[in-house]
Amino acid sequence: MRWILAAFYAAAGVAHLAVPDKLLAITPSWVPFPSQVILITGVCEILGAAALVTRPLRRWAGIALAAYAICVWPANFRHAIDGIDLPYIASSWFYHGPRLAFQPVLIWWALFCSGVIDWPWRRS
Repeated sequence: MRWILAAFYAAAGVAHLAVPDKLLAITPSWVPFPSQVILITGVCEILGAAALVTRPLRRWAGIALAAYAICVWPANFRHAIDGIDLPYIASSWFYHGPRLAFQPVLIWWALFCSGVIDWPWRRS
C-alpha cells in the first residue's frame, strides 16, 4: 500500500511540475502566489513520495502527506463545483463524487502506511 501511495503522489508531483498552468484553473482565488504554490506542492509531493518509502522519514512523510491532502481539498471542491475541464479528467460527477469522497481515505492511507495509525487493524 505504501508503494502505491508513493507512486500516486510522485505522479501527481510530476503533473504539478509538467503542466502547472492546467492546475491554476482549479486553484482557489484566495491562494496567494498560485503559480509558485503549484510548483512548491509538486516538489513536496515528489519528496513526500520518496520519504514515504524511506524508513527514517516515513512517519513524517505520512503526517505531511495527510496534511497536504487536507489542504488541497478546497481545490478539489472548486474543480467539481465549477466544472473545470482538465486534460484526461472528465468534468462529471461520476469522477468528482468519488474523488471528493475518497479524500478522507487518502488521508487515512497516508497515516496508516507511515505507521502513525493502525486503525482498523490493531497490531499485536
